Amino acid sequence: MNFEELRKFYPEFIYEDYTIKENEKEILLEYKFKIPNCTEFKPNIKILKKDMKLRSLDSDKVKNMVFSMGLIELISYWKCTCSPKVIIKCGILNEEQKAWIKKLYFYGLGELFFTNKIKTNIYEFMEIICEGEALDIIEEEENLEGYIVPIGGGKDSCVTLETLKVDRQKDYALIVNPKPVTLECANIAGFSENQIIEVYRTIDENLLELNKKGFINGHTPFSSMLAFLSYFITYITGKKYVALSNESSANESNVMGEKINHQYSKSYEFEQDFTYYTEKYLKGNVKYFSFLRPLNELQIARIFARYKKYHKIFKSCNVGSKSEEWKWCGKCPKCLFVFIMLSPYLYKDELVDIFHKNLFEDKDLLKTFIELTGNGETKPFECVGTYEEVNFAISLTISKLEEKELPYLLKYYKDNFKLSDTSVDITKRFNVENNLTEEQKSLIKKEIQND
Repeated sequence: MNFEELRKFYPEFIYEDYTIKENEKEILLEYKFKIPNCTEFKPNIKILKKDMKLRSLDSDKVKNMVFSMGLIELISYWKCTCSPKVIIKCGILNEEQKAWIKKLYFYGLGELFFTNKIKTNIYEFMEIICEGEALDIIEEEENLEGYIVPIGGGKDSCVTLETLKVDRQKDYALIVNPKPVTLECANIAGFSENQIIEVYRTIDENLLELNKKGFINGHTPFSSMLAFLSYFITYITGKKYVALSNESSANESNVMGEKINHQYSKSYEFEQDFTYYTEKYLKGNVKYFSFLRPLNELQIARIFARYKKYHKIFKSCNVGSKSEEWKWCGKCPKCLFVFIMLSPYLYKDELVDIFHKNLFEDKDLLKTFIELTGNGETKPFECVGTYEEVNFAISLTISKLEEKELPYLLKYYKDNFKLSDTSVDITKRFNVENNLTEEQKSLIKKEIQND
């Protein structure tokens, strides 16, 4: 069935309930969603407690945070049928909150709508109906301090760990569904096992079954889930800051002239929206921000190139992440993008050592290469940087190779496209659209100036 048929056959999606359970070893958050006449879902999130000192979970403020997290977890399941009515039986949202949620859903699923050729608009795609009870959220004045830094295993979070002055004895690294790569990045950064918060998010098997049957499937805004989850964990651990590693490049659309962004929930717009929402409705006194927002992808690559202790460990390939070993696949847009970004600084022996091949010699990557440069129909739907950064990095690498014979993709670029003017260094920029304190800004500026 297509979008319209599914909506007609499954007109309602129900957020039935959420529960908070706790024992000596873990916190367990469980959700219950239902598509009438179809199936139900019971996803859960497990947080290992280790030696953390935690606030009581028995408060309306905590319950509201967990309920709100469920509104975001719901996205992954609602998308199967895109039911026109979402009925919430376990909480209340006012009209402003409903509009906020609808905006996140609509733009966070922009890629899914585009790739599935779904034609809809922000006003008609969903109606939210609430049947639950309101919670009593008390605002508290607290002097909090300290950081939680989510780690994804890529270059960005490694740069944050090295640049931001976190206390390895008191602050925490946060990892969702840990793998050897992410755990080793945290270890190399100096975090002991007890300072690494491990979260295990389980996807309900019924969702996977619907995917196999051909129900609507595609990209969801996971970073928005990470935002609510990390906010909750920062609150219960008594810390002040959630320091994400989203850069200014995340703001660019994947489709020219349209607001369709694979990285919407990593964008500055979402960061601003999330800050507004949490300050008004969650009231946890936690500050969520991206430490790398002043930087572009090429700046981050230039800084990362200096931190060689991570080079053999870090991984960003989503294809490779599906295996326990998590290798660079060497064939996807993300692999080629990272290769391009690092090429002005590590080409070629060090890069080949990381990727185990020279991606610039792979003729099968030409289509992806053209798309990354902005000469294709769309930018690849991946977490990749702007066209300007890609073209600048390629041009800079070509200029550094001087009279040497160029590898296939670089030769193709020089023969077919105009080289960027590299005399104006885009790695010296500082994006003023950010939510950093003056002290945090000074750390970033120092890194930019450090050659």
